[in-house]
Parts: sequence; C-alpha cells; structure tokens
Amino acid sequence: MATSKKPSTTRKSASKQDAVALLKADHREVEGWFGQFEKSRSDEKKADLAQKICKALTVHMKIEEDLFYPAFLEATSDKELHHEAEVEHDGAKKLIAEIEASGPEDDYYDAKVKVLSEMIKHHVKEEEQREGMFAEARDSEMDLKTLGEQMQARKKELMNGGVSTRPNRGLMSKLGSLATGN
Repeated sequence: MATSKKPSTTRKSASKQDAVALLKADHREVEGWFGQFEKSRSDEKKADLAQKICKALTVHMKIEEDLFYPAFLEATSDKELHHEAEVEHDGAKKLIAEIEASGPEDDYYDAKVKVLSEMIKHHVKEEEQREGMFAEARDSEMDLKTLGEQMQARKKELMNGGVSTRPNRGLMSKLGSLATGN
C-alpha cells in the first residue's frame, strides 16, 4: 500500500479564504500581538512586536483600502460605513508612523501602542458587529471568494515589499475643508 504525503493545508486554506475570513484572521493575529506587547517587559521584545503590529496593520489597511472597501462600496453603496472606516484608518496610520519613528526608550512608546490597540479594537468591533461592514458584505452580491484570493495575493506582495504608513492626504484635506467651511 503506497502512502502519499498529505499536502499542507495551512498554505492552501490561507489562500482560499474569502475576503471577510482573511480580514478576520488578520484581526485575530494582531490582537494576539497586542496582548503579548502588554505583557512584555523586554524593550527588545516590545520593539519586535510593535514592528510586527505596525507592518501587519499597514498591509491590512492597504488591502482593505485598495480592494475590499471599493468592492464593498460598489456592492452596497454604504458610504457611511466606508467613510468611518477610512477615517479610522487615517488615525491609525498617524499613530503607526509615530511608533515606527520612535522606540521603547521613548516615554510615550507604550502609551502609543496601547492607544493604537484601543483604536484597532474599536475598528474591528465596528467591522465585525452584526450590522457592520463584514455582515453587510456577506449579505451583498460581493464575490468574497475571488476578492479574498486577490487580497491574499496583494497581502503577500506587500508583506515582501515596502508599504507606506502615511495617512490619506486627500481625505485629510477634505476633512480640513469641511471643518473650516471651505
């Protein structure tokens, strides 16, 4: 009787996740790293975890903004959820840039990571709640399987390359104009 080597399901299942499952998996991964950061007493470990968190969040936000959000908006026309998510991303990007520009020796480093954690928890709750973006996406005509494959490919590409943490300047300019009445 011939035995066949069982293929690894980890890689295959990761590449076959639908868009919502992929984003939720990212959320769980980053939540775990935030938990480790809070428990860590080593500056070296904190710096390593903060770097992982910032990179993962930056890539996650990029695939949401470039792929998921446009597809969501096209399928649902829910501008309110879309705009809230974009504004939350811009706030997170600012903190990520500050964290990346500093280190554990900075008096405010831990506080910045903690506030980023709280911002992300809020954002995740908004996306994953019963009336949130993910539920609305599942109820829509979005092709979440194909979108998930595209997002996984883009995520892999971004994880292996550089990605900017700069806030969306166009959105920030629009918000500034609204605030000043121009």
